[in-house]
Amino acid sequence: MSEPALVPEHVPPDLAASMAAPPTATVPALSESLFRKRLRKFRHIKRGYYSFIAIVAAYLISFMLPLLANNVALVVKHNGRYYFPLVTYYPASAFGQNAFGDPDYRALKQLFAKDGRGDWVLMPPIPYGPNEDLLDPTSAPPNRPSRAHFFGTDDRGRDVLVRLAYGFNISMTFALLVTIFADVTGIIIGSALGYFGGRTDIVGQRFIEIWSSLPFLYTIMIVSSVIVPIYLPGRMVFVQPSLWLLVIILAVFDWMGITYYIRGEFYREKAKDYVGAAIATGVSEPAIMFRHILPNALTPVVSFAPFEIVANISALVALDFLGFGLPAPTPSWGELIGQGMENLTIWWLVFYPLAFLFLTLLLVVFIGEAVREAFDPKEFSRLR
Repeated sequence: MSEPALVPEHVPPDLAASMAAPPTATVPALSESLFRKRLRKFRHIKRGYYSFIAIVAAYLISFMLPLLANNVALVVKHNGRYYFPLVTYYPASAFGQNAFGDPDYRALKQLFAKDGRGDWVLMPPIPYGPNEDLLDPTSAPPNRPSRAHFFGTDDRGRDVLVRLAYGFNISMTFALLVTIFADVTGIIIGSALGYFGGRTDIVGQRFIEIWSSLPFLYTIMIVSSVIVPIYLPGRMVFVQPSLWLLVIILAVFDWMGITYYIRGEFYREKAKDYVGAAIATGVSEPAIMFRHILPNALTPVVSFAPFEIVANISALVALDFLGFGLPAPTPSWGELIGQGMENLTIWWLVFYPLAFLFLTLLLVVFIGEAVREAFDPKEFSRLR
C-alpha cells in the first residue's frame, strides 16, 4: 500500500486535502461513431422520428389483420370441443350448418347465442373478410358508412376499411421488396463499375443506357397479356405469385438509379489511403469492395430508400388503377381509387382511399427528409 503524501503545516486545509488524496486515473472518453451521431440526429428530428415509429407500428400490426379483421372465427366452442378455424379448416357441416363450403361464423354466433347451450363463437373485432361481398343485403352496394361498416362498402358490397387495411400491408410489402432487390442489384453493379473502372465502367455504362431506354409500361402490358396473374385465396401476400412477378419486373427497372450514386462513391473512396493500405497488406478485392469501401458508400442508399418506397407504392397504385397490377380480388388501393373515379358521387370511395394513400406517402416522405438531413455529409464530416 502507498503511504499518504506529507503535507506542510502552512498549506490551507482545502489544498491540503487535495494534496493528501491519492491520485486517480482518468479514463479517456470513447469517441462516438459516425453512425451513432447520425442516429442521434435522426431522433432529434421529431417529425421524421415519430413518422418512422407510426409507419413501423402500423406495418407490424397489419400482419395481425387475420386476428383483427376477418370473417373467420378465432375460437369456436361446440358440443364441449374447442375449434380454431384460423389454424385448421372446418366445413359448415362440422358446426351443424346445413350448407356446403365455408361456415358462416357470424350467423353461427347468433345461433349459439339463441340456443343457450353454452356454445359460443369468438369473432375478430371487425368480423368481415377483405374479399367478402354483399355484406349489407338491405340495399344495393355501394353502401354508405354505418356502425357496421365505418368506411362503407364498395361497388361489390365489400367493407372498405378492411380492404384498405389489407391494401396497406400489400403496398408496404411490395414497396419494401422492390426497394431491397433493386438496391442490392444496384449496389453490386455500381460497386463493380466504380472499383474496376476502365473497360468495365465503359461497357457497364453503355448497357445501363440501353436498358434504361426500354419502356416500362409497355413491358408491363406485354407481360400481363402473356402471363395470366394468379391469386391464391387465403394465402399471405408474400406467397402470391403475381406479387413476386410485379416485384421482379419493377426491380429490373429500378436498380439503375442507385447504381450511379454507388459508382461515384466507389470512385471517391477507392482513392483514399485506407484502400491503398488494404491493397498493400494483400486483402482480396471482394473484401476491399464490400468490407472496407461499401460501408463508407452507403449514405446515398440510406438517404434515397424512403423516397424509393414512395415511388414503388405509387407505381403499384398506378398499375392497379390501370388494371395491370395485382389480380382481382386482391385488396388494392389502386382498385379502390378506380372505383372512386367511376363513382365520383360516392364520396367514401373517393375520400378514404385517397386519404390512406396521402397519409402513408406523407409519413414516408417525412422519414425521408429526416434521414436525408441526418445523413448529410456536411453535418458530420469525417475530416473534423
